[in-house]
Amino acid sequence: MIIQNPILTGFNPDPSICRVGEDYYIAVSTFEWFPGVGIYHSKDLKNWRLAARPLNRISQLNMLGNPDSGGIWAPQLSYADEKFWLIYTDVKVVDGQWKDCHNYLVNCETIDGEWSEPIYLNSSGFDPSLFHDEDGKKYLVNMYWDHRVGNHNFYGIILQEYSVRECKLVGRKDIIFKGTDIKLTEAPHLYKINGYYYLLTAEGGTRYNHAVTIARSKDIWGPYEVHPKNPLLTSWPYPHNPLQKAGHASIVKTHTDEWFLVHLTGRPLPKGEAPLLEDRGYCPLGRETAIQRIEWRDNWPYVVGGNQPSLEIQGPNIEEVKWEKDYEEKDDFNSGILNHHFQTLRIPLGENILSLEDNPGHLRLYGKESLTSRFTQAFVARRWQHFNFIAETKVAFYPDSFQQSAGLANYYNTKNWTYLHVTWNEQKGRILDLIICDNFKFSQPLRGKEIVIPEDANYVYLRVQVKTTTYEYSYSFDGENWVTIPIQLYSYKLSDDYVHGGGFFTGAFVGMQCQDTSGENLYADFDYFVYKEDKIKKH
Repeated sequence: MIIQNPILTGFNPDPSICRVGEDYYIAVSTFEWFPGVGIYHSKDLKNWRLAARPLNRISQLNMLGNPDSGGIWAPQLSYADEKFWLIYTDVKVVDGQWKDCHNYLVNCETIDGEWSEPIYLNSSGFDPSLFHDEDGKKYLVNMYWDHRVGNHNFYGIILQEYSVRECKLVGRKDIIFKGTDIKLTEAPHLYKINGYYYLLTAEGGTRYNHAVTIARSKDIWGPYEVHPKNPLLTSWPYPHNPLQKAGHASIVKTHTDEWFLVHLTGRPLPKGEAPLLEDRGYCPLGRETAIQRIEWRDNWPYVVGGNQPSLEIQGPNIEEVKWEKDYEEKDDFNSGILNHHFQTLRIPLGENILSLEDNPGHLRLYGKESLTSRFTQAFVARRWQHFNFIAETKVAFYPDSFQQSAGLANYYNTKNWTYLHVTWNEQKGRILDLIICDNFKFSQPLRGKEIVIPEDANYVYLRVQVKTTTYEYSYSFDGENWVTIPIQLYSYKLSDDYVHGGGFFTGAFVGMQCQDTSGENLYADFDYFVYKEDKIKKH
């Protein structure tokens, strides 16, 4: 069985893999998107389906006001004592000298059940990970943040015991690993294998010079010696490799006694005529998850094929198990719940904002704040997962003010998005307009040429077609005759790599938005939403 990488396409970063018997689970970061954490399930390491979004209550996760790319960083999933353990960070500050963040633990006996209320752990740094030792003790590791001016922020990896009885961290806490000269040591995971404790970390920052580092010790408290051929995995010396940014990994032993490593990766857009070694490019699909095979020599793990990622690998000696698709290409909103692939920003949207019942067969959104808000947006979206795809919706909306709008948005964060929408113009009545927000600079390219909506058009059909490096919007008033808006937009502007200042970690989303900055809560009814890969021009 050959496995093609990446195994989780689109924004699915920081994978934490966990085996329970013959089932495999990967938890990934969701940042400011709610519900928090995505957990994928596989039987064969090749075919994955989105099985759960465990942090789905405001009591578990309240990100109201969180900054762009704050929220859930690097969750860690494990299984012990007949239940799942999920460790996660809620990051409240991302800019400047501090990383204000809080680390929590939740449990559940089943992956898709109702997860517990959170237990607070600490706030000393991000990327916490729980290790279950053979003697029954449990330990938490996380990176330790140094805010002092002039110091390297990544102070090292700190270890402390966790008491299940007391539901808190107890006893001594020590820095057990300062990292290598690659620096920016984070994402720690501990493993006990053949008498050694292995500390797996990420280094180099989560951009193109990302790397996986591993060290070992006979004592959990160290000292830890670094792998003789470190780094274990990186893309940095390999600019031709289509899988870039390789880092932030976790490892698993299969029930067939084979070893694999899952890791973060990014696939840059084609560069055209640009020089290879000039800035490596842009990844609008965000940071994705890939898998590599591991072999052992002298009690050290090595990536099969060398320390760079492979586009395809030999899978485990397991019979392939394919899932039915976990979302319909066309969602008619006939179910009482949103499918797992849809998310909202920062908080769950209550029935006063989002309803599948007020107009059956429709997603009704009551207009709230703008796409620039970090508080309450009526925006329901899903990640871009392909270089070429079509997304489409059909909306009924009757504004009487330019402060009211509803439509289709392609979104990276509050400062980078485009929005084709129905709104109101004093002279023209109901119109279609386009707003572009480019690193917080705004333009309306249809200004003076807004598209007038016929009075008898109850619904307006909106579509976006993404063609690898560019995308275009189109519209229809009858669902059959489509008109393309002749404005070419650029995919790279919805990427981590484009955003001003760097330090951003999500990916492009597409979805339905309704805003009413008048405060009158005017609603829009979306009849369906389509997301389908466009295989004609597959990247």
